[in-house]
Amino acid sequence: MLVWWATEVECVSALSRLERRGDLTGRSILIALERLEALADHWHEVQPLESIRRAAARVLRVHPLRAADALQLAAAVIACEGDPSTLELVSLDERLIEAARREGFPVPPVSGAAS
Repeated sequence: MLVWWATEVECVSALSRLERRGDLTGRSILIALERLEALADHWHEVQPLESIRRAAARVLRVHPLRAADALQLAAAVIACEGDPSTLELVSLDERLIEAARREGFPVPPVSGAAS
């Protein structure tokens, strides 16, 4: 699994938001954070590079994304070395999914996608 450098922080942010809203209990958040840590122990990270910053600025001009999502997509653009068909992009964010498809990435169906 290849992920953007800030993915773990984005996941903790999403989980914390669910906890604050009351959608996750204290026990559930601990389980989710443990699972995230286990995943992080085995994934490979795309490090922040100038080429990713430039690619993120480009995708922001082309797609209606938030900055963090643009960095995610830009990391994938750089990681695939110009051939998006070689790298599957997984997300629950509909805007990121649509932008990734438009960039040529295969995007598997995932239930629970949000805008």
